[in-house]
Amino acid sequence: MHITDVVPYPVWVGSRNQMLVKVETNEGTYGWGESGLSSRELGVKGIVEHYREFLVGRDPMQRGALWQEMYRSQYFEGGRTLTAAISAIDIALHDIVGKKLGVPVYELLGGKQRNWVPTFATGGGSTPEEMIDVAQKIIAGGFDCFRLHRKAESEKDRIYEPREAIALSAEGLIKAREVLGIRPVIGYDFHHRLSVAETVSFCQMMPEHTLDFLEEPIRDETPEAYETLRTMVNMPFAIGEEFASKWQFLPYIERGLTNYARIDICNVGGITEAMKVVGWAEAHYIDLMPHNPLGPICVAATSHMGMASPNFSWLEIRESPGESQDFYSEEIYPVQPDIVPGRVTVLDRPGLGVEVDEASLSEPFRFETRKPLRRKDGSKTNA
Repeated sequence: MHITDVVPYPVWVGSRNQMLVKVETNEGTYGWGESGLSSRELGVKGIVEHYREFLVGRDPMQRGALWQEMYRSQYFEGGRTLTAAISAIDIALHDIVGKKLGVPVYELLGGKQRNWVPTFATGGGSTPEEMIDVAQKIIAGGFDCFRLHRKAESEKDRIYEPREAIALSAEGLIKAREVLGIRPVIGYDFHHRLSVAETVSFCQMMPEHTLDFLEEPIRDETPEAYETLRTMVNMPFAIGEEFASKWQFLPYIERGLTNYARIDICNVGGITEAMKVVGWAEAHYIDLMPHNPLGPICVAATSHMGMASPNFSWLEIRESPGESQDFYSEEIYPVQPDIVPGRVTVLDRPGLGVEVDEASLSEPFRFETRKPLRRKDGSKTNA
């Protein structure tokens, strides 16, 4: 068996673009993958087309060697755009191998360790009362873990003042925890918009066990900044959704800077690279909390990883009140994992267990890029 084509599909699905990749073979077996570098899909498409030039004719069963060649066959190794393309291709290769051998992908990764994959939801509101109402709906729907956000009115105009945000968020979270009690697992995500000092102030505002985890409070380029932050607060951190290799995870795992690994299988380098991070995290008693904001292919690939990983907490899922699930389109993806509140059950089908109706990939790519947030004085901050 050999690869005959590698086809990128940057297309609009529901309310956003998706970057899909189909790998075809001479035996008629094919695989689907997905890239996670949102708002930079055309850059990924170019890299996929470049890789196609030397992947055609190669054996898809040799996915580990192909990963190394894609990563190391240029002088400038790695980087998010390259690994986002590698991720999609690697996931598609695993889909092919599972189909060729007649087994689900999780069997390629060591076999089933659980019957389904736990998930967490995301919701919130602009007032503490709205936050509590959404949280109660999430719990009633079947989730026991969720991120609970508070949005300021000014964010609609892309204005974000960190000091105002941390005060409003702390107020809402304190009131929500008082009403919801100690049993729900509650997290908060700042999307790396704070400084070290602002993060410490936020944590000091709240009684202990207001939050079970704090996600990405500051940017991750400088592990030493997180090292300083780690000494100043005792709240568990969830970090890693932007990491594009096991090497980026290295200081965060080795130095104990994260308590949950927010691995993104569609950015880190696919299943091949993700499983290396899984074992490394297990050795340091760090659980997985994968980033999963994309479509059914990402859901399936990440769930197969979760099925085969002992150190797994929750998978992010877009299945909660107030969130759009229109990019889980059943027209485009007539066969996909069973997603219900609180859990994903992968189908015991060969490969990923996802089918794509290519004829339905008809909505053309829509160029979009997120404008950075700005403060009231006009200066820009992280999107």
